[in-house]
Amino acid sequence: MNKLQNFSKGIISENPVLVLVLGTCPTLATSTNVESALGMGAAATVVLLCSNIVISALRKVIPDKVRIPCFIVLIAGFVTMVQMLVKAFAPALDASLGIYLPLIVVNCIILGRAEMFAQKNTVIDSAIDALGMGAGFTLTLAAMASIREIFGNGTWMGMPIPVLSDNHISILTMAPGGFFVFGLLIAIVNKFFKNKPRKKDFGCAGCPSADVCSGACAVKEGSDG
Repeated sequence: MNKLQNFSKGIISENPVLVLVLGTCPTLATSTNVESALGMGAAATVVLLCSNIVISALRKVIPDKVRIPCFIVLIAGFVTMVQMLVKAFAPALDASLGIYLPLIVVNCIILGRAEMFAQKNTVIDSAIDALGMGAGFTLTLAAMASIREIFGNGTWMGMPIPVLSDNHISILTMAPGGFFVFGLLIAIVNKFFKNKPRKKDFGCAGCPSADVCSGACAVKEGSDG
C-alpha cells in the first residue's frame, strides 16, 4: 500500500464511521450542527495524529503486556492538552461539545488505530493513516451535520436558509433523526462505494482441481492415441 492509498482508505473504503462503524456515539451527539461537527472532527484528528506518531515511535519500547494501558495514558494526555486549548481559545466550541470532548479518550477510532496500525508501522505511515482516518471522520460528521442542520433547523453554519427556515423537520435534530441520517449514509456507502463481492466461476477455470483434471485428460488422450 502506497502513501496515497494509506491516506485515502480512511475516507471511503475504511471510513471509521460508515464502514468500520466506530465512534458512533460522538458522531450522533455532535452532528446536530456543522460547527460542532467540524470542531469534534478537528479535535479527534489532532489527538489521533499525535497519539499515532508517539505510539509508533515507542512501539519497540512499550512492553506488549501493558500496551493498552500505555496507549490510554498517552491518548488521555493528548486529549487533556486539546481540551485545555479549546477551553482557552474556543470557549463556545467547548460549551457545544460538552462532555464529548474529554470522552475522545475512549473513542474507539483512536484506540483502534493505535492497536491495529500505529504499533505495527513506521511513524510516517502512522501519521498518514491518522490523517486519513481523521479526514474520513470529519467529512462524515460534516455530511451528517449538514443534512441534520439544513433540514432540521433550516440553517447552515448558523445562517438561515430561505423557505427551509420556516419549514424545517425538527425531528432530524433529535436522536431518531440522527439514527435515520446515519443509516442513510451507511446505505449510500454500501450501495455505491463498497467493493462488491466477486462472482464465482463455476466452470473448469474456477475449479481448484482444474490443473489435475487437465493433466489427467492429457495422459488419457495420449494413452488412447
